Amino acid sequence: MIDLDAIRAARQRIQPHIRQTPLVQAAPVRQAFPGAPDLYLKLENMQIIGSFKARGAVNKLLSLPAEQVARGIITASGGNHGLGVAYAGWLANAPARIYLPHSTPESKAQKLINWGAQVTYEGDVWDDANYAALAHAERDGLTYFHPFADPAVIVGQGTVGLEVLDALPQIESIVIAIGGGGLISGISSAIKALKPEVRIIGVEATGAPTLYESLKAGHLIELAEIRTVAGTLAPRRSEQINLDIIQRYVDEIILVSDDDMRAAARWLWFEMGIAAELSGAAALAAVLTGQVQSNGAMCVLVCGAGTDGLA
Repeated sequence: MIDLDAIRAARQRIQPHIRQTPLVQAAPVRQAFPGAPDLYLKLENMQIIGSFKARGAVNKLLSLPAEQVARGIITASGGNHGLGVAYAGWLANAPARIYLPHSTPESKAQKLINWGAQVTYEGDVWDDANYAALAHAERDGLTYFHPFADPAVIVGQGTVGLEVLDALPQIESIVIAIGGGGLISGISSAIKALKPEVRIIGVEATGAPTLYESLKAGHLIELAEIRTVAGTLAPRRSEQINLDIIQRYVDEIILVSDDDMRAAARWLWFEMGIAAELSGAAALAAVLTGQVQSNGAMCVLVCGAGTDGLA
């Protein structure tokens, strides 16, 4: 069940194991945004493992019997969800295996290994790695952690929305990057339940417009190819649970290019001293390009740490 009670329960459950991340006003700055004069940044790049993904993975972990976890947990990831699952395995002292597409940066793989996970490469994109992870889970009786279509993961990500509302009760809009859709599904479920007038804006890469195209078509679309280097935003296909929530709660999805994300990552570094990966800067890119505007309080989610946007 993905509702406010479930998200509140997840918040209490995971609280000892995650950070309540800062929400800071993006001012004063040299390069301001005329279309967003009252801009705030929710810094999930400062979360344990460097991404919001710890929230959903820990909530999933704590929803399972200990004996099931002890046999081992497994997932496929572009990097960040894998880190969340690796962290969950570390917390539980259980083996964690992460399947990665070959496009995953070496720095992500090394960080997974440092958290104690076993890493296997499979295919060119997340979908390829995911097929292999599911087969491995079935073969060896391991517990699979879906990165975006598991209700326990979605409500864990939704705890970000509760924190935003606590810190910024006057919020009028929030901008959220979309990969598979788990983060925006959870946050929008939380925020719309408590303050339905808040405008929810999703952001996808122009090279991976999975949910943008699915909303246009009115049903799930599988992309023929991925044309972005922001691997954590790049599944070829989402899932019905995410599309249903997004159709209900998300007001608009905007597309940004890799160059737009790089410009936003450089803005974050120069103006705020924040090292965000490309996907972590995607939501801000929509504001930087003028596609999202508001005279009221706007929150932009910086969802992941990294330096690929500064290269």
